[in-house]
Amino acid sequence: MTNHLRPLRLILLSVLSALALVPVAALASAQPASADTSQFRGVNWAVPGDNFVRGPLVLDGLTQSDSYATVQAKADAIYNGFESQLGVNTVRLPVNTHTVGSSWWNAYRGTIDAATARGLKVILAYWEDAAASGGRITDTAAFNAMWNTVTAQYGSNDLVYFEPMNEPHGYSASEWTNFAASWINARSSIPRGRILVGGTGYSQDLRPVCADNRFSGTLLSYHHYAFFYGEKDYAGWVQSFRERLGTCASRAVTTEFGAQMDLGLNYNDAGSTNNFVRYFRADTDSMRDLHMGSVYWPALGGKNSGNGYDHYSMFALQGSGTNLTLSIRNATGAARLRYGWGDGGTGTPGMVTLTASNSGKCVDVVSASTADGAEIAQYGCSGGGNQRWEFRDLGTGYYQIVAGHSGKCLDVDAASTANNARIIQWTCGSGQNQQWQVQDAGSGRVRLIARHSGKCLDVPSNSTADGTRLIQYACGSGQNQQFTRNAA
Repeated sequence: MTNHLRPLRLILLSVLSALALVPVAALASAQPASADTSQFRGVNWAVPGDNFVRGPLVLDGLTQSDSYATVQAKADAIYNGFESQLGVNTVRLPVNTHTVGSSWWNAYRGTIDAATARGLKVILAYWEDAAASGGRITDTAAFNAMWNTVTAQYGSNDLVYFEPMNEPHGYSASEWTNFAASWINARSSIPRGRILVGGTGYSQDLRPVCADNRFSGTLLSYHHYAFFYGEKDYAGWVQSFRERLGTCASRAVTTEFGAQMDLGLNYNDAGSTNNFVRYFRADTDSMRDLHMGSVYWPALGGKNSGNGYDHYSMFALQGSGTNLTLSIRNATGAARLRYGWGDGGTGTPGMVTLTASNSGKCVDVVSASTADGAEIAQYGCSGGGNQRWEFRDLGTGYYQIVAGHSGKCLDVDAASTANNARIIQWTCGSGQNQQWQVQDAGSGRVRLIARHSGKCLDVPSNSTADGTRLIQYACGSGQNQQFTRNAA
């Protein structure tokens, strides 16, 4: 990622100088591919302070003293959070010469291996040695040796993708396309469909690359940030996103884009006048319409903007050692990201109401609280966000059930296995007391069975009263353990 506060003037000069070297006819000649890239639903895992370092890349949550086994265990814990809370299937990881050319590589590979072992796609992208290098490769011999090592080890793994360079802004368009073509020619055994060639400038213009037939069959890496271009209305952001794709959206993956996730912005508000909201909605709407995959910047790590984390970071990291957990910073931001990936139909992916069959009342977070530990009750249906729920498929036969207003999970308090245990909302994690089996109860109804206890979500005493707190109880045939799901 580049500096959030990079002067717009420098960026515009970089783009204009790059485009000046590309014939207009060449830009117009690119033909759209027939495929799309919607299979990429990803996030970036980065170094605290960003990946531009003259040393080994130590990602957020890792330490350089970690062994391979420890790195793999930490990565597994983090990927649990990525998958369960956001539905991620791709992670983008940085590489540099100081990582691959040192003993740290033997441990760092645990991040890659942990991802592929669980079926995640991995994009390995090269970051130059600190931003002071000016967007150019400072040691070509070391660069080539690094990539030879990486591709020898992962070239045969169909889940691993290779991005020769992140943001080649120190090169003119012709310099960059020649360099990237040489990289591909030197590694002809790598399938072109597993190579992502970045756009010119800060990977922000795909037209010169897409127009070059030397990259036929490759994917393209696209970056689009609000700080690149200043203030726009929604239509202006749509135009900004689309014009630099040219006709190449079907080959493009937006490998970096992001917005403020720590200010409580409502990314579901179509009428917002906030620039970040308009930008992020325009990007996610455009990617959904164009069937483009994306990789959000960042999930973890990135710029330290004074609070110890990147303001754009989607997740907060908790815990220590290998006992790491994640929580989403902004539930509406996460919802919009998933909408861009094709989830849901309204920008609030997969949202439903849950209506108790015995009473006709809705499952509700009491007082619309966003706090951990808030109780779950039944109330007359109102359409409020505290009565809307997202079923996140964990791919294991179980779901997390996530409150629309808070982004927190339906949870059996303290992982109790006892009858009458309280049902609450809690920050989503990997516990089985937040995992629910959806069992068909007939007539369009379902039972919701807690994985850790095998007990059912239950309206106690078959109550029909507002405010009745829900519990878990041994499963039976009563309608007070049956619920209907209706699109919210």
